Amino acid sequence: MRTIQGIGVSAGRVLGPSRRMPPPVPEPDAEAKPGPDSTVDGEKARLKEAAEAVRGDLLHRAETASGDAKAVLDATAMMASDPMLLKAAGKHINAGMATDRAIWEAGMEVAAMLQSLGGYMAERTQDVLDVRSRIVAELNGLPAPGIPASDVPFILTAVELAPADTATLDPAMVIGLVTSEGGPQSHTAILARSLGLPAVVGAPGADEVADEAEIYLDGTSGTVVVEPGDEERAAAQKYASRSSLPVFNGTGATSDGHQVPLLANVGSGKDARAAAEAGAEGIGLLRTEFCFLGRDTEPTIEEQVAAYGAVFEAFPGRKVVIRTLDAGADKPLPFLTDATEPNPALGVRGYRTDYVSPGVLARQLEAIAAAAGAHTADVWVMAPMISTAEEAADFAVMCAGAGLGMPGVMVEVPAAALMSEAILSRVRFASLGTNDLTQYTMASDRQLGSLASLNDPWQPAVLQLISATVAGAARATALEPAAGTRTVGVCGEAAADPALAVVLAGMGVNTLSMTPRALSGVGAVLGSVTLEEAKELAARALAAHSAAEARTIVRSRLPLLEQLGL
Repeated sequence: MRTIQGIGVSAGRVLGPSRRMPPPVPEPDAEAKPGPDSTVDGEKARLKEAAEAVRGDLLHRAETASGDAKAVLDATAMMASDPMLLKAAGKHINAGMATDRAIWEAGMEVAAMLQSLGGYMAERTQDVLDVRSRIVAELNGLPAPGIPASDVPFILTAVELAPADTATLDPAMVIGLVTSEGGPQSHTAILARSLGLPAVVGAPGADEVADEAEIYLDGTSGTVVVEPGDEERAAAQKYASRSSLPVFNGTGATSDGHQVPLLANVGSGKDARAAAEAGAEGIGLLRTEFCFLGRDTEPTIEEQVAAYGAVFEAFPGRKVVIRTLDAGADKPLPFLTDATEPNPALGVRGYRTDYVSPGVLARQLEAIAAAAGAHTADVWVMAPMISTAEEAADFAVMCAGAGLGMPGVMVEVPAAALMSEAILSRVRFASLGTNDLTQYTMASDRQLGSLASLNDPWQPAVLQLISATVAGAARATALEPAAGTRTVGVCGEAAADPALAVVLAGMGVNTLSMTPRALSGVGAVLGSVTLEEAKELAARALAAHSAAEARTIVRSRLPLLEQLGL
């Protein structure tokens, strides 16, 4: 028996055979030359054709995906035809290099460049290398990289999963995930939670576990046991026979009736319809990037109106919070963002793109207003990456000009949390993006397994900033009560953690928005405590000196978590 310790990112205790990700596509021969009958133009055309085939395959898979999975597949598909990648390969073809080797070299160069930029751009290196392997496989008639086939359900082990692979996992066959790299906010972690798969990341040596070895995985504690004993078998059996999650009744509230509406994070009309079927009380985050990704040009106002309207239609008369375009950093757009920024995570992204490309945001607000006017949804609009009260005021003026009466901001930057009173005196609401807030607060890249313990929303500094934002909203309301109550929601991954959701409610957070799969668990655990009990747990978490201490204290006082296997 061997124990590997990682970071638990998706709850569950399962037992099963391990299967490793298959060997990567082999590196093409560095000495190989083009065939005698080939031409430079012909090889470039063949490369472009292969890249388009890969792009088409990824987009086809995106059609049947939703939410985070669809967004990841769309983004990876865009990378397959990235002009920078193909141009770099074309230079090598001009120099007489074989086409498969040319794209291989180009992928290394682009990945190295992105890695050197750090932050969000460094996260794209895996996308580039994944696309490179897929194009090489297409050129050489090899199977594309992917999840291994199996006749029985298994636990997948890997160094890290490419976003396109993670997005297409079949939960009927893959019953758990273990990676040696990655952190709590990596693509693997986020998508594992959206699929409801028990998962552990940042577990050194996990990728070296032999195929077919029996594995026990605890997605809460982060423990992985190879060739487990009776204790682990009993734990897995207990989890398998746990109480079923109650169906969410459509009203998030504590046991004494204090309401905390549970909303959904979505990225399309299809996602919104699924969220409505799951009982979501509204939409707390509509990511508008789905209209823009994979395009070389800005979508027309008419295209945007149709896309937003499909979401509004799913929630008639109910709240829909729409985030304006969060381009930049890990979501570069050819017509809007600068890929040469030295530090994109701290660069021109989100609301800041309006500084350098004015007009895109104004047209988007025009489209949102037109779509809102054609439906009965209660539409709220928020801008990402707001750092100052002046930015918030300018955004409110833009919203008013478009006829949108509920302007708000994302709180992702510590400065916005600390200045929340001033910011919320200018807009009507704030929504905490805890993924970015954690990353910026702790100065820790969310993709790095070595920093996974820092990138944890239970970190005391992050909890303090959330509390500061709520306090700032209360002060802004008290100073100008006639303008209405300034509300604070959470739409990051923290809201989907049932234990942390109780803490957030105890802090005074007004709404929680999450993947629809999390609604039932969060609703059940929130409903097991009174508001006073939630406040007490929030106070204990805020007084903790470490993320582990805060989590342990709160979970030990929520017995329903163990009963439901959460």
